Amino acid sequence: MTAERSTVQPGDAAAAFPAGVLVVGTGLVGTSVGLALRRVGADVRLRDATPALAREAVSLGAGRLATADDPPASLAVAAVPPEAVGEVVGEILNSGAAEYVTDVASVKALPAARVGEHATDPGRYVGSHPMAGREVSGPAAALPDLFEGRPWVLCPDDGTHQQAVTRALALARMVGAAPITMTADDHDAAVALVSHSPHVVAALVAARFTAVAEQQVRLAGPGVADVTRVAGGDPELWTEILTANAGAVSAVLRGLRGDLDRVLEALETSADDRRNLRDVLRSGVDGRARLPGKHGTAHTEFATLVVVVDDRPGQLAALFADVGTAEVNVEDVRIDHSPGQPVGLVELDVRPGAEDQLGDVLRGRGWTIRG
Repeated sequence: MTAERSTVQPGDAAAAFPAGVLVVGTGLVGTSVGLALRRVGADVRLRDATPALAREAVSLGAGRLATADDPPASLAVAAVPPEAVGEVVGEILNSGAAEYVTDVASVKALPAARVGEHATDPGRYVGSHPMAGREVSGPAAALPDLFEGRPWVLCPDDGTHQQAVTRALALARMVGAAPITMTADDHDAAVALVSHSPHVVAALVAARFTAVAEQQVRLAGPGVADVTRVAGGDPELWTEILTANAGAVSAVLRGLRGDLDRVLEALETSADDRRNLRDVLRSGVDGRARLPGKHGTAHTEFATLVVVVDDRPGQLAALFADVGTAEVNVEDVRIDHSPGQPVGLVELDVRPGAEDQLGDVLRGRGWTIRG
């Protein structure tokens, strides 16, 4: 597996895609691709099976509507669900709408097989997948910086034309992503572990809230919100994703089921027999420590400063202005509202050792620090 980052220069988009880019599918990812490419000057044409969505993406500045008179695009991006990739890519290549095609589906082995069934020259296609998204969907949710600093996986095989890879790499660079090359099978195993199975787990946890009293749910804090955040994704789309990657997801979930059995056994036996429970929790600590930090760097544990903020307009702006005077870089921010209280708690993550400096400045400016 290889990864790289590059800086986009003015004029790079026109040089990389002299005949422009065709985006087929103007949902969240497709529209975000268009917005990002337009920002660097690329000619972007938009098409969608639902014309109203394409028109909405145009109104947002993601490109122009594709027409029958357009010459073949330098690259097409099939931003459609996994089940539709093969047919869409085949239509683009066979009709001559683009010279080369990539897709952005979150599963790679199945689309590649389907492209081989539909396209007369499947070598002009290379599968890819930007590791970026949101819990909301549709063109209105698109962002021009959605892919900034995020991995963008390319999955060429022995039959892929080099120019297809070159243009897909250029696409990733143009939108600010970090290209990574993997095999389709390795990609699908990886996303089953870091994306697809976590989505199932988040959905299962969130589903517990549907059959209990409102009084219980009101006790939920930011930890529960973090665990269940992705559960808000479109169920129809996620059904397609999970089905398309069923084998790899099943393998991860079977392992998780084994760990759950260990936890249940520990909870249902003698309170003195806590080794299995402790081992599972320790594995969680160790696994979390392997997650990458900002910009793909090594994981770092930060110090957290908790600031009490009145729940009224202007308070966050005032806090961040005072943080700026401390000349301490804030690595992450979380906001939690206190139940039944007109205040919120703002958690500021900073590098270990910087919390005292920041705390002294904020206290001096009248802020209350918890802990």
